[in-house]
Order: sequence, then C-alpha cells, then structure tokens
Amino acid sequence: MQNKIFELELNTLYAISQKFGQVLDLDHTLMATLEILSKNMAMERGTVTLKDQHTGLLKIIASHGLDPLEQQRGIYHPGEGVTGAIFETAQPFAVPDIGKEPLFLNRTQARNLTKSNLAFIGVPILLSNESIGVLSVDRLFGPEIDFKEDIRFLTILATLMAQFVQLNRQVERREEHLLTENRSLRAEVSAKYNHFFAVGVSPAMQTLNKMIRKVAPSRASVLLLGESGTGKTLTARIIHELSQRRRNPFAKVNCAALPDNLIESELFGHEKGAFTGATQTKKGRLEEADTGTIFLDEIGELPLSVQAKLLRFLQERDFERLGSTQTRKVDVRIIAATNIDLNKAVEEGRFRSDLFYRLNVFPIAIPALRQRKADLPLLVDYFIAKTAREYGRQFFFSSESMEILAAYNWPGNVRELENLIERVAIMAESNQVQPNMLPAYLFNNKSAPSAFDAPQATAASAPSTSRIEIMERETLLESLARNDWVQQKAAREIGLTLRQMGYRVKKYKLDKIIRENKQRNAHFKDLSN
Repeated sequence: MQNKIFELELNTLYAISQKFGQVLDLDHTLMATLEILSKNMAMERGTVTLKDQHTGLLKIIASHGLDPLEQQRGIYHPGEGVTGAIFETAQPFAVPDIGKEPLFLNRTQARNLTKSNLAFIGVPILLSNESIGVLSVDRLFGPEIDFKEDIRFLTILATLMAQFVQLNRQVERREEHLLTENRSLRAEVSAKYNHFFAVGVSPAMQTLNKMIRKVAPSRASVLLLGESGTGKTLTARIIHELSQRRRNPFAKVNCAALPDNLIESELFGHEKGAFTGATQTKKGRLEEADTGTIFLDEIGELPLSVQAKLLRFLQERDFERLGSTQTRKVDVRIIAATNIDLNKAVEEGRFRSDLFYRLNVFPIAIPALRQRKADLPLLVDYFIAKTAREYGRQFFFSSESMEILAAYNWPGNVRELENLIERVAIMAESNQVQPNMLPAYLFNNKSAPSAFDAPQATAASAPSTSRIEIMERETLLESLARNDWVQQKAAREIGLTLRQMGYRVKKYKLDKIIRENKQRNAHFKDLSN
C-alpha cells in the first residue's frame, strides 16, 4: 500500500514538473498544478492563497473547482480563519470535518458544510523561512485516515510553488528595472538630442538637422562621415529615436575594437563548437537588433572576409551563424560610420566597392568643429553648465580666452572641447578663466604661460602633427616602456586591442624604437646572467 502511494505521488510530481516551462505565467502554472492534484490525488477545490504585497491581505490567486465569483470571495486577513491561521503560524493544519470546525469560514461559499467527512488540509508556502501564502485542498475521509502523508506531500509541493513565486517576482523586478532604465535612457537621448541641435545655429548644423529629419522615418541605410569626436554615435542614436523603430533595440558594434577572428561571431553569432572557445550557442548583434537598428562604428576597419558576409546580408537580409547551415532572416536597419576616406580605401583595395555603394545610400557628413565656429560660444556655455552640475563649480572664459578658443583648430572636435572644459573646471585658479590658465597647445605651439604646464611638442614630431597625435604618441611610448616594449601588454594597459595598437605603432613609425629597445633589454638581461 505504501509503495502504491509513493508511486502515485512520484507520478504526480512528474506531471507537475512538465508545467515548469510555463512557470513565468504564474497563475496558469498554479492552476494546472491544482488540476493535476485533483485528477491524480483526489484533492478537490485546491487553492493557492498569496499575500498581496501592497494591501497585506491574503487573496486566492489560483484555484481548481471554484468558479470566478467563488475565487474572488477568497480574501482573508492574516490570522483570520483556518487559512489566516496557517499563514500566521507558518504551520500545516488539517480539519477532519469542516462542518464541525468553528475556525473554518467557508469564505468562498464553494462547499456544502452539511456534507460529512469533508476534510480540509492546508500548508504554508514558505520563502526564506517566511510565510508568503497557503496551499489548501479538500479531501473525503473516514475517521481512520491519517493526514500526515498528505501534509508531507503538500509541503513538498508548497516548496516548489515558493520557487515559482520567487522566480516570478525576480522577473517582475527585473522588468520594472528595465522599464525604468529604458525610460531614463530615452529621456537622456531626448535631452542629448535637444542639446545637440540647440547648440547648432551654424548653417552646417542646420543642414545636418534637416538631413537627419528627412532620413530618420525611412528604411534607408545611412553612412555617417566625419572626424573623430564630431558626434557620429549620437547622430546614429538620434536617427533611431526619430524612426518608427525607436521602441525596438539599438545595438552598437565598434568594428575596430574586436580582433578579426571575433568580429564575425559578434555580428552574426555562432553555434556551440564552431571554434575553439565556443562553449555555447550565441546570438549575434544582428539577431539581437531584430526589428531595430544596428550601428556599425568604424566600418572602414571591418576585415574583407566579414565585408563579404555583410554585403550578402544587405542584399538578401539573411545570414548563417558561424558553424551553422541554417539560414536566418532579420529585419534590421543599418547605420554605419567612419572617420576614414572610404573612396580611398576602395581604391587601395581595403574596402569592397560593392559594399561601399550599398552602405552609401544616404551619406551624412557630420561637420567638424572648425567648420561650425559659430556654435563655439553656445557649446562652451553648454559644457560649462554640464561641468558645473558635476563639479559644483561655476566659471566663465574671459573675452581674451574665448578669442584663443575661437582661433584654435580643434582637431579633436566637440569631444576635445568637452574634455578641455572639464580640465579647466578641475585646474583653473579662479572663476574667470584667463589665457594663462589655458593649455599651451591652444596657442598653436607659441610660447605662453600655462597653469597646466602642458608638455611641448617633441623634436621628433612633425610641425603638421596635431597636439592630440603628439599626446597619443607619447602615451604609447610611455606604456610600451613600462611593459618591456611588449605591444600586447601595453595595449591591455591603455585599453586598446592588439589590432588597434598595431595600427598606431605603424602610424607613428614606432617599429624601430620598439625593436631597438627590445634588443637593448635582451642585451642587459644577458649581461646580468
């Protein structure tokens, strides 16, 4: 007999486990569980009562054998009736005959209390040793029946239900957090958008504004052209926010930030075992951005092998993950950006001409700051206000200082201006910024006193080299020296990929310096041995 009961309970738990795939639909899963109890275990009028997190009342949220009106009546205060007592004491309770139990309220009015031998069994639903609800059922029993076996089984089931509830609450909290974060991000993007154009009174920015508003509602691919620091990423986000896809994903991929052997996987995804290290299946950014927009920054750095696959996607709108033969289709809008001359890259064979024509459906040139000097005073005021909020300090530039800013070429564009103003906020000695408080490089390499004591251009630097390039070259050399002239270590220290480091080593002609220093280090090491 005992073995039959055990087998019945095991089969019931197995049937309930089949419903776990629907666990995120809590009410449906609990109702299905109570239905299985009724069919397999003859446990009738099962109910799950949970504490409402807002009102503190106990409410039936799932039932089997009760009509909707009867379920709605199932509301209790903690401590009220048998259900309330089970909740408050966190202890199971069995009523052999509900017609003779004064604590049994029959709040749902679903039972005939004159019917003999109708028993009620309830167990608490505990989460972290705290009562969050009650699982209860009715049973037809004779006086010789022991309730212990059913209480034990229902306690096991109540433990599973507690995990269902916990998982649902975690998902609800996460969704609420994501919604809040999404609203915050949209507000931030909206604010950035407004500021982006509020400080754009120059003809170049007015033209850009019109072009963005025209292309945003369409499905056309967009190619953003412009120097580093001009705001290409922000422009891509604005185009997305002004399109019909604004409520859908916006994915960003920096094509220069990943090694050649990973960029294809990042874009198109891979199957488990597709390459060494592919321990599980991974969606690519194109799949993640389905129905939305993907922004491919520094598209000119995309390897030729991946260019071919991207071209095919732009033509057919389908692709295969790495290691898969299954063709997948997604609806994604492409916005690409580059700070290099793609026409020249096509001539040199570094960029596919057919891909260039596909991407170049609607090119938008983002003006450099030197091309929109009329916006400089507004930009300065905007960044001063932003910095004042962050550092709690008000300051302004004297008219002489503003003349120096206006005369400077701004090779780093708006980003360089923002960084300069943040630097001034930290270092300036008074609220009025005088010329002697400005970095020396703003004076076009002329001798000038500077509170920042900025280093001057080195003899190795060509006269046409920008101050930004001089500083970048010095940073690379300093990092290489600290890391025994090992490019991989230096790249990791300053946050570059090995590919980006190699590009800069070639750009600044550092190969000879690295080679000579490595030889010198090896020579001294041999001497020490």
